[in-house]
Amino acid sequence: MTAENEQDIKGLKAAGKVCAQAMKLMMESARPGMTTAELDQIGEEFLKKEGAQSAPRTMYNFPGGTCISIAPVIAHGIPDDHVIQDGELINIDVSAKLGDYYGDTGSSMVVGKSNPEYEKLIEATKNTLMKVLSVAKAGKPLNIIGKTVQQEAARLGYNPIYDLTGHGIGKSLHEKPSSVYNFHKPDDRRPLTEGLVLAIEPFLTTGRGRVVEKSDGWSLKTVDNTIAAQFEHTVIITKNEPIILTVA
Repeated sequence: MTAENEQDIKGLKAAGKVCAQAMKLMMESARPGMTTAELDQIGEEFLKKEGAQSAPRTMYNFPGGTCISIAPVIAHGIPDDHVIQDGELINIDVSAKLGDYYGDTGSSMVVGKSNPEYEKLIEATKNTLMKVLSVAKAGKPLNIIGKTVQQEAARLGYNPIYDLTGHGIGKSLHEKPSSVYNFHKPDDRRPLTEGLVLAIEPFLTTGRGRVVEKSDGWSLKTVDNTIAAQFEHTVIITKNEPIILTVA
């Protein structure tokens, strides 16, 4: 969608904030020995308390309130009886509807014991998102997002995940533009326009940058079982740096 007035901006900020607050709570609550279902329950109960609805559950009948992915799964991981291990790399993705608007955010983290290899990848992915947000401005090509992700990934010694993209968002979880690529696609000539609402989500990996769907019909894992990380913000494009909506 395009945010056209203060009502849109206010509604989008509220939806983004509740997603960011749920994410923050889940990251602070994650610990070795708990199941991913228990962690998911913390997030979904918070959303309900704030008057928000889990977007994947209500829109797609996803079997969880949030997506919790355990490496090498990097997206759409189903919360279940998996017991989180000390030092495990996980990704949490929270998307929700509040009123008429949607927000979407994601973060990767190591639970418990630090792992330098994982932490390095996490920091690189987080920095890549911040770099993208510094260049995503109205009047620029949409593909500056993918070009920047790919350049930063290469500079830092990683690959983007080519199969996973960001997307438009606003009055629905997934809107046009349907594919905000994480790599340079020269024939993508779509523009960034003022007020455009996007979920920007770079994925970086130590592997080839391809994913495959698991037999559960949801979970996406790296095809070579390598580690990956993701960070995501919902933003409104402006002539300057975007308005970040998913902040707690």
